[in-house]
Amino acid sequence: MKHIDMAQKEKPLYRTALPQLKGGVFLADGGLETTLVFEKSMDLPCFAAFPLLDTDTGRGALRSYFARYLDIAAKNAVGFVLDTPTWRANADWGVKLGYDAAALDRLNRDAVAFVADLRAHLANAGRPIVLSAVIGPRGDGYVAGAEMSVAEAERYHGVQVQSFAATAADFVAAVTMTNVPEASGIARAAKVAKVPAVISFTVETDGKLPSGTSLGEAIEAVDQATGNYPAYYMINCAHPTHFEKVLKGAWVNRIGGIRANASAKSHAELDASTSLDSGNPQELGRQYSALRKLLPRATVLGGCCGTDHRHIEHICHACAA
Repeated sequence: MKHIDMAQKEKPLYRTALPQLKGGVFLADGGLETTLVFEKSMDLPCFAAFPLLDTDTGRGALRSYFARYLDIAAKNAVGFVLDTPTWRANADWGVKLGYDAAALDRLNRDAVAFVADLRAHLANAGRPIVLSAVIGPRGDGYVAGAEMSVAEAERYHGVQVQSFAATAADFVAAVTMTNVPEASGIARAAKVAKVPAVISFTVETDGKLPSGTSLGEAIEAVDQATGNYPAYYMINCAHPTHFEKVLKGAWVNRIGGIRANASAKSHAELDASTSLDSGNPQELGRQYSALRKLLPRATVLGGCCGTDHRHIEHICHACAA
């Protein structure tokens, strides 16, 4: 695949100066996996999207999916944060899906090459398209499970971070983080690799992490463990009504983005659901607008489970104006 080889030679455009830190609005996509499974009827074993990169059909589906969001950003003259489909591309999930360490390294690099190619061929009205290399939790994104130590998490996730560091990725983003040690380990691994890091926590209906730690305490603990290394933090995979009430304190100034769920259901309810709850896209847009008054530095606005292009369009119209 000649275009991939060329993209891998591309240098990061924004690694030394992330444009989303300067203000404005940067859209992101919605719920990739929920869209492909529930709306496109695609089979994603272990809810993993990265294997799609290994087939022409899969790559075509990913290209069509992201193109729709990039078009919304271009039409509204806002920036875009373009995520790699690598949420499950770590060792434990790789084994379950039949990918060894060498195959995962290839696919993680290929994922960045894929989004770099999208950036090169899809215009965005002169606004920045920032490449985000996504890292998911070692275990489940809804349940804290057995926690690693910070050092263990650094070693474990450092493998994926090193794969990304050799590409055009502008930063690494750890998403659906459920506990402090794993998030801290990823941030430390990124620091060693000299790649900017973004940490995105998920919370339960009480606004606390699945581990039981409050959001503010988690952000402060990761900052303390890493010398304030994360460029910013995000909240994802939770509905605005789950966390809006806890957004008080100086730590909210460390939050640079939101990727909320469409549904107000709990993680346990969503996990047991056999159908997609897409909520109310227009209402979600209004809720984002209200959240931005509580989160003055939140520039990155995307979605998570159950959200699609409709939600992002309403979020854009509600916030970019």
